[in-house]
Amino acid sequence: MKLEFFIARRYLLSRRKKNFINIISILALIGVAFSAAALIIVLSVFNGLEDLLRSLNNSFDPEIKIEAAEGKSFEVSDSLLAAVQSVKGVAIVTEVIEDYAYLRYRDANQVVTLKGVSDNFIDQHRIDEKIVAGELKLRDGDINYAIVGRGIQYNLSIAVGENLYPLQIFYINQVRGGSLDPSRLYTRKNILPGAAFSIVQNFDENYVIVPLDFARELLNYDNKRTALEIKTAAGADVFQVERQLQTLLGNSFDVLNHEEQHKDLYRLLKMEKLFTFLALSLLLGISSINIFFSLMMLALDKKKDISILRAMGATESLIRRIFVVEGGIIAFGGAVLGLVMGGIFCWLQLNFSIISMGMETSVTEGYPIKVIPTDFISTLLVVSLLAFVISWRPAILAARSASVQNL
Repeated sequence: MKLEFFIARRYLLSRRKKNFINIISILALIGVAFSAAALIIVLSVFNGLEDLLRSLNNSFDPEIKIEAAEGKSFEVSDSLLAAVQSVKGVAIVTEVIEDYAYLRYRDANQVVTLKGVSDNFIDQHRIDEKIVAGELKLRDGDINYAIVGRGIQYNLSIAVGENLYPLQIFYINQVRGGSLDPSRLYTRKNILPGAAFSIVQNFDENYVIVPLDFARELLNYDNKRTALEIKTAAGADVFQVERQLQTLLGNSFDVLNHEEQHKDLYRLLKMEKLFTFLALSLLLGISSINIFFSLMMLALDKKKDISILRAMGATESLIRRIFVVEGGIIAFGGAVLGLVMGGIFCWLQLNFSIISMGMETSVTEGYPIKVIPTDFISTLLVVSLLAFVISWRPAILAARSASVQNL
């Protein structure tokens, strides 16, 4: 049966009478190739952006974060800290108080997110490589130091490492109405700027990290904390540690890994990638219309040859398969060419950053790229479906075009 198919296809496609059929087939192949290449490149850019965001967020966020399931804060006791620390795989437990505050430096001011952390925050080594000015420290004897984001440093013109001017941090107190004493409306504490970090704009322009006791006294949190940040031991399974902590703490707490701390952001990226894939698949379908016209013209051009094959005993099924295979060859040829083109472009971007971000302050020189094999597989599957759908109608018409009058 395979030999009959091969012979029939060779006879039917040989000596085409009209060169424009070949031209349309070539145009169809080129259109599929460029569409497939565009699909791979765009999907790889989305993968790279997601990977870059993960790396940036992970450098500031903890491996595991414990928050209250309801409300902004929760009571922390020595027994709770001991229970969390006793979980296998937990290496460091950092207490955190985070809230909005008003920051003033000389004549400049800004609303910031104040993050108070216990001293072992330094031992987590999350921002060691992100310090761009000053020295990474929270205390030096009895002196407290703040670590400010690079954006805040620029906005307020903070001289990091100099003790001449302190940072003045204000927090609005919750007082009952009718109070006439202005001093009871807010609390204020001063702290020296010790270092500046630079990670990504969202963190750089909002966060000021201070010692836990400083934040607790300024914000009046007493034994309350907004979060506990966990660093796992080397070689520990983060997801296993997360499950053990959730079992230990119960439904009163949310235990979040890196992915869950920014689940809305990552879900949005996945949705954008999905809709981009669907949009470019539609473009791929439009590019494949030339395959339909090529096969339709081939069916009209080969009516006599189809009639001869039917007279020789060829079935409608055999003729249909010839046209479907012809459409598949054009589509797969274009897809393979496009995947090669897209793969070459991604390799050039990874190694030479041929397309830059266009900003001197960007965290990476060129657009991030990450190639995932499943993107290639999904592209081939889309091409397979399109080739079958587009080729089926011309194949049916060709199989029915056999007639004695055409002989």
